Amino acid sequence: MSARRKPARAARRRRGKGRAAVRPFRLATWLAVLAVAGAGLLYGSGWDVASIFPDDRPPERVATARPSPAVQAARPTRPPDPAPPPGPAAARQPREPAPDAAVSRPAVSRPALPETAAPEPAAVPQPAPAPEQPRWLRHAAVGQPPRGRPMIAVVIDDLGVDRRRSGLVAGLPGPLTLAWLPYARDLPKQTASARSAGHELMVHLPMEPSGAADPGPGAMLTQLPAEELKRRIEAGLAAFDGYVGVNNHMGSRFTEDRAGMSVVLGEIDRRGLMFLDSRTSGRSIGYALAREMKMPAAARDVFIDHDPSSGAVLASLKQLETVATRQGHAIGIGHPYDVTIDALREWLPSLEARGFVLVPVSTIVRSRDGAVGATRVGAGPS
Repeated sequence: MSARRKPARAARRRRGKGRAAVRPFRLATWLAVLAVAGAGLLYGSGWDVASIFPDDRPPERVATARPSPAVQAARPTRPPDPAPPPGPAAARQPREPAPDAAVSRPAVSRPALPETAAPEPAAVPQPAPAPEQPRWLRHAAVGQPPRGRPMIAVVIDDLGVDRRRSGLVAGLPGPLTLAWLPYARDLPKQTASARSAGHELMVHLPMEPSGAADPGPGAMLTQLPAEELKRRIEAGLAAFDGYVGVNNHMGSRFTEDRAGMSVVLGEIDRRGLMFLDSRTSGRSIGYALAREMKMPAAARDVFIDHDPSSGAVLASLKQLETVATRQGHAIGIGHPYDVTIDALREWLPSLEARGFVLVPVSTIVRSRDGAVGATRVGAGPS
């Protein structure tokens, strides 16, 4: 081989060795470029590089490649979190991640159950309110009537005008039924004293007699129109209070007049009162008309002092006992005469020992079944 070829071969060998040394460097450079590009693609697509490695973290010697500016520009940006509101330090602390229980789960559909109305409570029956008692029962002197013994009621008429004798009558053992003339004076005081002593009260309403006797002011007269009769009744019943009803003073003519008695009894019944027919006339329609009107009523059985003598009064009291024994009750009417007051003062305390019970008129009306006063002794004064 010539000397000219030897230098050329040596030069080619040196160039080959240089190229061989450059080739690994170029390969490493290209691998690095590919690695950077691949990492950028993976990061931009949302892949977790750590999930590639089996131990959940990249090897220590592997450098994390930063994505290229093009990849960063293509990646969607997340808006910054809003600034926390002003307040205490505890309120500005970052919120803890929601627990697993807060993770929404698909709702499980269940079949709807049919709605059933709750049973209503059973209605408790309420007792009916007790009706208000009429005035004649509210003002009665005695409540329930006694049983097993004959009852006797003693009525004393014409009270109030003679205050001394009226006071003596109110001082008798009771209960008596005391009928007061509405034109007497100071009736509220007199009647209140009598009622506090245990007696029962009535209005002794003046009515027209058959004779020439004067019944007193405000009397019921047959020639008066209905409106005037009502006005006089209103005035008479306003004289005092606490009474159970009305009985007639005189009235032998007026109590026979159906038209007049219908007006009077209608006004008495409308006020919740009872009527006691004194029966000053054998033809009186007062009691029968009151029963026809279905209002509480009674009628006199015996006049105690039609003959105002001591013997006659005692005989009348004996007759009163006989009637009570026969029909179970009896009503006697007297007046504030001295002889009557003295006889009653001795006779009244002995009634219970002889098997009778003294009651007011209202007690007989409450206990009666059928007509009262079927037995009538004498016509009595007009």
